[in-house]
Amino acid sequence: MTQSAYTPASLPATRSKTTFPAAGTAGRERRARTEPMVVRPLRDGRYVVETDGGTYVVALDADTCTCPDSELRGARCKHLRRVELEVREGLVPRPGERTAVCAVCGGRTFVPTGERGPTLCDRHGVRPGAFVRDRETGDRLVVVAATGERADRFETDEGRLVADYPTNEAYGAHEPVFHAVYFDALRRDGEVKRYAFPASRLQPIDPRADDPTPTTDTAASASVSPPPV
Repeated sequence: MTQSAYTPASLPATRSKTTFPAAGTAGRERRARTEPMVVRPLRDGRYVVETDGGTYVVALDADTCTCPDSELRGARCKHLRRVELEVREGLVPRPGERTAVCAVCGGRTFVPTGERGPTLCDRHGVRPGAFVRDRETGDRLVVVAATGERADRFETDEGRLVADYPTNEAYGAHEPVFHAVYFDALRRDGEVKRYAFPASRLQPIDPRADDPTPTTDTAASASVSPPPV
């Protein structure tokens, strides 16, 4: 059985028509806000817009809509403007993105369409170069890489899964694994060893509010806390 090209890619079918505040707007922009509509992303990067007067397909990249206002008059219709508004407000993904579920909190987030593996929302995401604190030991580290693998599938050099380490029992086995290094290690000569952590074990640090200079003996805790890469 083939998949319809107009199948919504993410939002549930039960989403109801909504409106937006329209103060300071007029014409088509005002109608895009005040008329009840629901926008649903399609798998091919377009959007279905359902209104009380009909259902239309918007191609945001091409700046077109299948409604008469767009096709016959060449206007930037209320449907296209509504899709732009919902993308801008973070209610639907941009073209080339899909809706995903954060592996830490279960909240909605948007990722590139072709991206696979566990994902994180902006609140729980960590990126290479980010300053973080180990929630188990209080030690401070810097993230150096994202593995793209789940904690229950990523194996360390010791031949153990990250999720199987006792110090990781409080964190989701489905969470993505990140590599991080200790600040103390960066200040010493020689090879810097990387360690593997489930995402939520790493607490982001604002370097402007929290001096990242290490003050604890991280070398001792490194041998017993996180799994080495």
